[in-house]
Amino acid sequence: MSARVNYGTHPAAIAKVLDAVGDAAMVLSYEEDRAFAAVSLNRFGAIGSVRLDWHGVEVLERSDAFDGGQLRRMVRGYADASELAVVFWGNLAVPSVALEAGMVAVHAETVLEYSAECWIYLVDSGVLIEFQDGEGFTAGRVPGAPGGP
Repeated sequence: MSARVNYGTHPAAIAKVLDAVGDAAMVLSYEEDRAFAAVSLNRFGAIGSVRLDWHGVEVLERSDAFDGGQLRRMVRGYADASELAVVFWGNLAVPSVALEAGMVAVHAETVLEYSAECWIYLVDSGVLIEFQDGEGFTAGRVPGAPGGP
């Protein structure tokens, strides 16, 4: 089955996130997800199926913490509260969402609750935060994005 057919077929998986943020989040269509991925995730190489290759990329911070408090601190440190943030999950069956970075920070625990991995793209800052459960966070500039190489 193609990614387009599978994309977003399990929105219930992030129901707690959507309930917590209400109308502040927009669930992305497949086309919107792929457009944001093209200017963020897809500019990185991959290690295995769900890890980004950070070699040769401007890494801003690494943290072995893997909790909502750390995500909150990082989002607030790299983005204005009103900046658009896109949250990608490790499974395309779960639709990506777009919302203000401030909402990601406020609901950081809920964002991390669903998946063992996710990526938060801070659109205006050109920063991507990768989360791998049990390993922590990496934040870095997206190659070719504003403020990036």
